[in-house]
Amino acid sequence: MQHPGAGAGADTDAGTGAEERDPALADFPERSPATRRWLFADQLGPHFLDRPDQPVLLVEAKAVFARRRFHRQKAHLVLSALRHRAAELGEQAHLHQVTTYAEALDRYDEPLSVCAPTTWSSRDFVLARPGLQVLAARGFVSTQGEFAGWAEGRGRRRLLMEDFYRDARRRRDVLMDGAQPLGGQWNYDAENREPPPRDGRSPAPEPWWPAEDEIDEQVRADLDRWEADGEVSFVGDDGPRLFPATREEALTRLHDFLTARLGVFGPHEDAMLAGERWLAHSLLSPAMNLGLLDPLEVVRAAEATARARAADGDPLPLNSVEGFVRQVMGWRDYIWHTYWHFGRPYRHANALRALEPVPDWMAELDDSAVDAACLSGVLGDLRRDGWVHHIPRLMVLGNYALQRGIDPRELTDWFHRTFVDGYDWVMVANIVGMSQHADGGALATKPYAAGGAYIDRMSDYCGRCPYDPRQRLGDAACPYTAGYWAFLERNRERLAGNQRMRRPLQGLDRLRDLPLVVEQEAARGTSAP
Repeated sequence: MQHPGAGAGADTDAGTGAEERDPALADFPERSPATRRWLFADQLGPHFLDRPDQPVLLVEAKAVFARRRFHRQKAHLVLSALRHRAAELGEQAHLHQVTTYAEALDRYDEPLSVCAPTTWSSRDFVLARPGLQVLAARGFVSTQGEFAGWAEGRGRRRLLMEDFYRDARRRRDVLMDGAQPLGGQWNYDAENREPPPRDGRSPAPEPWWPAEDEIDEQVRADLDRWEADGEVSFVGDDGPRLFPATREEALTRLHDFLTARLGVFGPHEDAMLAGERWLAHSLLSPAMNLGLLDPLEVVRAAEATARARAADGDPLPLNSVEGFVRQVMGWRDYIWHTYWHFGRPYRHANALRALEPVPDWMAELDDSAVDAACLSGVLGDLRRDGWVHHIPRLMVLGNYALQRGIDPRELTDWFHRTFVDGYDWVMVANIVGMSQHADGGALATKPYAAGGAYIDRMSDYCGRCPYDPRQRLGDAACPYTAGYWAFLERNRERLAGNQRMRRPLQGLDRLRDLPLVVEQEAARGTSAP
């Protein structure tokens, strides 16, 4: 899934946001069936068209890949999905392979329409384009108007994700029994925090994988050529492609998850296993973020599967079903809406004054340079796959960056470029707010910092690591355990007013060796642990 944090529930909230309404948040019209529809590369599903035979414009802009150094598999997935969509539509679509979007748009005199894109910069571009009709955004369970209405109704109360999620379930009648939540409670997160299975094996079978075709071969050849010519540069390993590039593949992965994996998804969703990196996760976020699946259809399919199994006398565990639904229509939608609600300046927030650059070994996904088993393992998975699930993102990568004071804006860009499901709207609130606490608590009420004990409890990494999660001093000192205490000491005054941090901060005064720990970690800095 996206990047839901550990226990992303009642403690996750948003502030009141900007006072003035930005032009990019206008109340756009819903439909324009008579126009040619420009589809961005994250708008590739049928729900982005107003009629099945609507003429389509697709643009493959090389400048997008030259602007940033993306993961090789992310570039491959996006181009493969775009070209597969063009092949499916045939003569109904025009595919332009150009340097910039403007170059393609300049070729059209006919009226064009586009669903509001998912980033501030893209919305600015389409709103400034003469003759281009901008429609309301699609691809989320709750509309921007619905979120704005809900937020306004809260007055000056904090915008808790849990409250938004419950409101959305009521509005869409998802997992409801009349006016009450199915099963009698809204949130089963407390049942979904178990450590990995003791036998070290995934509770779910191997996921279904797509098969590459001639379009993928051409994409690979083009990327090789662009890189050889010095036009673009990538990080990470080349394929094989692991994530759906077509609507049919996305539906197949959804079916595979619902029938073979959903039932065991919940309990171990926060666990990490070095040799079982997929566990029971759905692997659906890239397909949803490309627009191949409508998240509401995903939620409806999960609920229908659960109700059908219950009617057959073989019920799915409700904690697994609810946990998955909460990720899709709760956390994913909440992150999307808070991206706009907090406004343009939010990405620049840096409440903890974290100024260190992303270290080279991290930027290059050089797992061989790292001795810490958890960090090396997660970097290796990311290098190979372009994906890890939400806990390695939050509690290994994000936790490390938080403790070491890495600049949240740089880190946001790194996550955006390096993950196959990474987009600006996905990563800004997830990193600035949830992961790095750079907003000072507007989104999450406490920093998600933890020592090595958390990683030891929730993974099998520590048993083969040269560092000891119980040690904070010396050659065997765990960089997470020592880094946790150094982080608290460095930010003691900044966090002093946070009631949820009172006890951890009090713990600093009981550490007689704290000055030595701080000195040790200052010397370590962001060198590969």
